[in-house]
Amino acid sequence: MRAIRRFTVRPVLPPALEALGVLALNLRWSWHPETQDVFEEVDPELWESTGHDPVGLLGAVGRTRLEELAADQGFLERLKVAADDLDSYLTGERWYQRVAARDGADGTSHERGPAAIGYFSPEFGITAVLPQYSGGLGILAGDHLKAASDLGVPIVGVGLLYRHGYFEQSLSREGWQQETYPLLDPDGLPISLLREPDGSRATISIAMPGGPDLVARIWVASVGRVPLLMLDTDVEGNPEHYVDVTDRLYGGNSEHRLRQEMLLGVGGVRALRAYSRITGHPVPEVFHTNEGHAGFLGIERIRELTVAESGPRLDFATALEVSRASTVFTTHTPVPAGIDRFPRTLVEQYFGESGATPGVPIEKVLALGTEDYAGGDTSVFNMAVMGFRLAQRANGVSLLHGEVSRGMFNGLWPAFDEAEVPIGSITNGVHAPTWVAREVIALAESQGADAESDDTEVFWSAVDRVPSAEVWSTKRRLRERLVADARKRLRRSWEKRGSAKAELAWIDGALDPDVLTIGFARRVPSYKRLTLMLRDPARLKRLLLDPERPIQLIIAGKSHPADDGGKKLIQEMVRFADDPEVRHRIVFLPNYDIAMAQPLYPGCDVWLNNPLRPYEACGTSGMKAALNGGLNLSILDGWWDEWYDGENGWAIPSADGLDDPDRRDDLEATALYELLENEVAPRFYDVDADGVPTRWVEMLRHTLKSLGPKVLATRMVRDYTKQLYTPAATNARLLNSDYEGARGLAAWKQRVKAGWSDVRVEHVESSGVGDAPEVGAHLDVRAFVSLGELAPDDVAVQLVHGKTDADDQLTDTVIEPLTVGETYDGGRYRFDGDVTLDHSGSFGYTVRVIPRNDLLASDAELGVVTMA
Repeated sequence: MRAIRRFTVRPVLPPALEALGVLALNLRWSWHPETQDVFEEVDPELWESTGHDPVGLLGAVGRTRLEELAADQGFLERLKVAADDLDSYLTGERWYQRVAARDGADGTSHERGPAAIGYFSPEFGITAVLPQYSGGLGILAGDHLKAASDLGVPIVGVGLLYRHGYFEQSLSREGWQQETYPLLDPDGLPISLLREPDGSRATISIAMPGGPDLVARIWVASVGRVPLLMLDTDVEGNPEHYVDVTDRLYGGNSEHRLRQEMLLGVGGVRALRAYSRITGHPVPEVFHTNEGHAGFLGIERIRELTVAESGPRLDFATALEVSRASTVFTTHTPVPAGIDRFPRTLVEQYFGESGATPGVPIEKVLALGTEDYAGGDTSVFNMAVMGFRLAQRANGVSLLHGEVSRGMFNGLWPAFDEAEVPIGSITNGVHAPTWVAREVIALAESQGADAESDDTEVFWSAVDRVPSAEVWSTKRRLRERLVADARKRLRRSWEKRGSAKAELAWIDGALDPDVLTIGFARRVPSYKRLTLMLRDPARLKRLLLDPERPIQLIIAGKSHPADDGGKKLIQEMVRFADDPEVRHRIVFLPNYDIAMAQPLYPGCDVWLNNPLRPYEACGTSGMKAALNGGLNLSILDGWWDEWYDGENGWAIPSADGLDDPDRRDDLEATALYELLENEVAPRFYDVDADGVPTRWVEMLRHTLKSLGPKVLATRMVRDYTKQLYTPAATNARLLNSDYEGARGLAAWKQRVKAGWSDVRVEHVESSGVGDAPEVGAHLDVRAFVSLGELAPDDVAVQLVHGKTDADDQLTDTVIEPLTVGETYDGGRYRFDGDVTLDHSGSFGYTVRVIPRNDLLASDAELGVVTMA
């Protein structure tokens, strides 16, 4: 019989155990092993069977056991220690309070860090028991919140609560990916409803074309010190197609995705307002859009200012400056195909008259997302383009990705060279307490290192003092744990594929804790090349089965449900791994998630990554392996291009630029085989008299020392705070104290754009060098410039010089300011400057004029320049 209604009944804990409920509802337990130990002690078998889910555990444990624990003084003492530790963590002063929240060096409040930051993302990977993520973007967002919590950075996360999450993956007998979408009951998750002071549930609503309004309730997850707000449309009274808006992550057609992104952006801002009003939490001064999915938050903020119920109502141009100044946009996409683009007609339907953001003219909304540049498609609305236009500060997620992004989006700033496109870089990081095995942390702590210290270099260098035999025995224990976990998962997978238990005795010998273990786990789009290692199956078999130096591979990954190409790659890999000849050396584990990843990274000796360069924006999985003493074997892409130093792993040579993709794959696969056979495996198996591979351990130590401090999410969040959040808050305060700054900036931009057609460099003169200039000579330059109606203070006149190539294009450029030397009638001026010739070889220069205002974040912000 089928139930007509289902819900979860939460347990009533004895008074002595109430702290268990508090600990369960703060997700800090997911990265705090000591708290996990307390839950495990409640009932070890239930802890394991519930997938390390405190809420599930407390809902399943019997009354008798709870009464036993309530009378167990030893347990109550350990519970109190955990509860007191959480309280201290939540209330104590941390890095942000000690450093970033203070006034600036000039004693003013302008340079103080923001009181709060709204961080918007379509997915958040916090823990496996809250499955609201699909891959790297969500895991990164989860690590961002956790690191912000550890540092005390006052972030508020904003996302959606999907009833089915992403999907659970299994395999058919033939190795084809199958998807299931288990229903998640919010009452069984470590979250709680946001309620109004009268106890009613807090909701937000959004006008929809044809009505009625879409209503969403607000759930709150406590990620340590950071609240995460999640919107859910499964609300009584919503039509069924509204209820389905938050059905699953990255599902449905374009209209479904647009509704989700409208809810995330517009509804997310309204949820933040409700949260601050109800709880008294500071109102965010900065808004961070993690990828373009949440870009509509900028439209909603403009609506708030143009139809303000209290305070002055601003015109669109002024409201845009207010919103832009305090918005940060992070792009994660290295390929145009990865960007959300909607038909303009669809956006017009949802944001037109009486739409989601009434009062914001639809033509203004459409203009923000229009691809009105060379090669663009003016019939579509581009969410990334809107993201850049609504944010004064933008960044990619590694140095290489920043460079790729500047090339991708150069069309938005066509007057500037790629290098000056205003997209910076902050390389991603990973949250060490989540991903690093306890045993690895213990190695450093055994040498007196403090995991809570801000000095991460000292912490990771401490492993250098641990005896090599101890380091190596620790890695073997972690490998052994991974093998045990992989065998359990492998058995479940084969049983689900239809095998009888009697057929599966071979699994007891699958994988070996003493064999070189290589991990490969990620999403399965074509550019990540899951099957590159299969280009020469016979050679891979020889590597797997080498009698002296075998390797073993543990592989995992999900393909998007609509990506049959990705599913075919998985099937090809599974069929190879099914071969009885090699199945003890290579396994594909379905349903890759956080729970699988946590033993996988520490247990691997090598982490393999072989994307098509430069399509890996960052690739943080290799960072997690490195923090556990794993060595990376990777194409020089993403973060590895930036931080590979020749001693912390291996770089797979790439055949960039080859037009033939098959030829490129053949060359790069061969390079991979050569490295495995001639460098990786020999070093792993070259052991001393004590069985320790000394050269391998040297690389392991160097990896921890060289990469440990760099790949941390705390480093990343500090960078965001210093480079983006605090400057954004500073600019916002200058503009927004009474909005006069914003009005002035908007008027100045309008005046400069209107007058820019009259700006000309009429003539340039130079002196000081003869026909044969030498190093040390001084070149004097005078530029005669007509500014029309503009004044010298409105512009910067610059001497741009550098080396020249065969086409007289400047390279390695340096910019020197020119100053007003003389004023003439009719808006004409002479600007003077000089440069010392400090190197031999080719030299060239030009003069340009750009707009200048202290409130601009970059020279290219207005997108205009006049060249000599």
